[in-house]
Amino acid sequence: MTKNRGILQPPSPSSPLYQNRSPGSVLPAELHHCQDLFLHYLASEKRLSDNTIRSYQADLESFLSFLAGINISLPKAESAHIRDYFSASKKKGIANRSNARRLSCLRSFFRFLLAEKITDHDPTSILEIPKSRRTLPEDLSVAEVDKLLAGQGDKTPLSIRNTAMLHLLYATGMRVSELVNLPFMAINLNAGFVRVIGKGTKERLIPFGEEAKEKLLFYLQNSRGKLLGAKKSRALFVTSRGSTMTRLRFWQIIQETTYKSGIAKKISPHMLRHSFATHLLAHGADLRSVQLMLGHADISTTQIYTHVDSSRLKAIHQKFHPRSIRKK
Repeated sequence: MTKNRGILQPPSPSSPLYQNRSPGSVLPAELHHCQDLFLHYLASEKRLSDNTIRSYQADLESFLSFLAGINISLPKAESAHIRDYFSASKKKGIANRSNARRLSCLRSFFRFLLAEKITDHDPTSILEIPKSRRTLPEDLSVAEVDKLLAGQGDKTPLSIRNTAMLHLLYATGMRVSELVNLPFMAINLNAGFVRVIGKGTKERLIPFGEEAKEKLLFYLQNSRGKLLGAKKSRALFVTSRGSTMTRLRFWQIIQETTYKSGIAKKISPHMLRHSFATHLLAHGADLRSVQLMLGHADISTTQIYTHVDSSRLKAIHQKFHPRSIRKK
């Protein structure tokens, strides 16, 4: 039996939960109230990140708009209604992967409503998550990474900063949002570790090598102070205005550096994270260590990177298995 936490109070009207509502949202008051309670619960009790909460919010608004369109309240929602919703989503061209994420969101939502005694049943309990074809992450070769890391040069305060960011991203495999929001105090140059606060405010320590250490030290000695001027910032990487960099701006830096490097491939910040994982595994790192450094909650998420190691595994099999090579 699920323990009742008691009815949560909705967030105040000034809460970001209200401010982040979709401009075209016209949900009935009852549905909005339940949505806001759930999002408030995710923020205050589950301590999920703002980006994750916005993702839940978008998925919920899609489903609740569907319920409002067929004039069904949440207590009366049944499995058939949810199946109809996903059937309509599929007709709109929504991919199985997105629908799987939406169903996961709805499961959490209805469990919450059940615990709060807003509804007396969970219509998602008998539904199966749509199977999606798992795509392999695209990574860069070691030669391509070398070209990219050398693409900025160290001539100006901005290029020095960009080089340090690229080196640290590849050296640690952190998420781009974690990189741009990294506090100055998160770096320990002597120990060669960075302290990262990831999804769900979970903390992890990631080591980085000598080359990244040198680039960071050079940035701190020759760039950061010039960019800040008389301003102060808690962020490690700052802009020419002394503010924290955005994910979009760093994505643009990646594009500019790719062009300068002469690499004929579209490169995103996330590709460096993929490359970090695949290169570690290809050189013998164990899956569990890579999982910890990436900050994956489930090791099955990390296992997708093992595809690059197939040639290495085949070579090991041929070398050591007694019946791998036909005897003459």
